[in-house]
Amino acid sequence: MLAFILFAFVASITPGPTNLIVLSTSARRGWRPCLPIILGAGAGAASLVWVAGAGASTLMLPGVRPVISALGMCWMLWLAWQIFTAPATAIDPAADVQKPELGLVGAALLQWVNPKSWMMAIAVISVFTAQGQGLNALCLAFFLVSLPCLALWALLGRGAARWLSNPAQLQWLNRILAVLLVISSAAALLHR
Repeated sequence: MLAFILFAFVASITPGPTNLIVLSTSARRGWRPCLPIILGAGAGAASLVWVAGAGASTLMLPGVRPVISALGMCWMLWLAWQIFTAPATAIDPAADVQKPELGLVGAALLQWVNPKSWMMAIAVISVFTAQGQGLNALCLAFFLVSLPCLALWALLGRGAARWLSNPAQLQWLNRILAVLLVISSAAALLHR
């Protein structure tokens, strides 16, 4: 189980679309709006591991993969555009009038179209269930490991917000993160 926890840590902490969205949200809006994204992403990834372990990965026929990859890439590009074009305003975590960010359900669904999440889920199933680990234990462990990893990205975003105090600097951060989101999505797609 220690080897799996290390794997889950590396899979959760390395830059990817979800991490960049958490970073961007935290830098622009504060810590609190990141909580649903963090919980949704953790639950989405854990459920993806469970479904892959239950046999869905065998349904990924060669003709289906390109369609799922294309849909996933379209979703990532849409998210990147939302970040790129987000208005650069002062960070106000208590503002109720702002539209919600990705949210719990959106973050959970993001894992289902994220090529990095699918690769991770299939690796978990092929490596760690073959070593005798129970599927439910793996899903729970992955969920619990992913939460502090994503929280670290939110803290990084809050730290960046202190340095990016004017709207022009925040707009540049959004644009850089949007470009990184496109790059990380394309890299995951190319390395599947």
